[in-house]
Amino acid sequence: MPSYDISRSRFRLADGHTVVLTESVLGDPVPQEFFAEQQELLDCGLIDGTGAVSPLLAPLLETLIRPVVVVTVESDGRQGRLHHGLLIGGDHAVAHQAWPGEAESEYSLVEPRTAVGALANMVNLQAANAADAPAIEVVEATVGTLDAGLAAVDSAPLTPSGSEDRDHVRQALADAGGLEEPQLSHFTEMLMEVRASWRMTAAWRGRDGDDAGLVMRGFGVWDCGPLGYWHRELPAEPVREGQVDASSVLRLVRVRPGRVWELISELLPQPDELRFVGPR
Repeated sequence: MPSYDISRSRFRLADGHTVVLTESVLGDPVPQEFFAEQQELLDCGLIDGTGAVSPLLAPLLETLIRPVVVVTVESDGRQGRLHHGLLIGGDHAVAHQAWPGEAESEYSLVEPRTAVGALANMVNLQAANAADAPAIEVVEATVGTLDAGLAAVDSAPLTPSGSEDRDHVRQALADAGGLEEPQLSHFTEMLMEVRASWRMTAAWRGRDGDDAGLVMRGFGVWDCGPLGYWHRELPAEPVREGQVDASSVLRLVRVRPGRVWELISELLPQPDELRFVGPR
């Protein structure tokens, strides 16, 4: 069910709710398959009987409909895949964060100047995750080897000590080939410790002379808990469909939390990189 918190400009909305709201604002008919979501919005007071949208939603919907920059965060972890993001408009910025097992995401207004902090919060960037640098700073394998390791993690026997789990994963990586010691053992530990792997992508209408085009840039990171953060340099983001196969090189480089913050900052466009259409 949708809900809202007036004091903090927060709204819990599912994808179907945002479809109903944006169609209503644009004056278009709401598709019949979203009748249930329309009724839920009516029941909670975010739309009225005539289909008019609550003024509380005006800044949020203005940004959803006409974003200048769209940042998506796709996070994979033990509770599945979650989609977060940030939309920066002409006057407002809207963050949205998913919750495991829930249809609704939390949408909230944030100050545009705090965009980097909001994105860092979505991936739980922690300065405390700054353990001493390991002897191995770079791990290089193939995507096929990674797939074999992840499959082994999913099928690993659960034992109190965890040693058999690790042996199972290490053997799968060794059988896949491409890794030698000490990288083999270290990559095994990374797969056992990984809390989440995520990728962050920003897109906007860019400027290239008089021509406008979609500009995208992104990066990927593994959060391996006590083993720190690892920047996935290869395959380099943004990865497009069909671009990566089992033979593609996987390269992970150990980075400090401060470097992850810098990568988030570098993701966002500078004003001269944007092409504004219409009045500014």
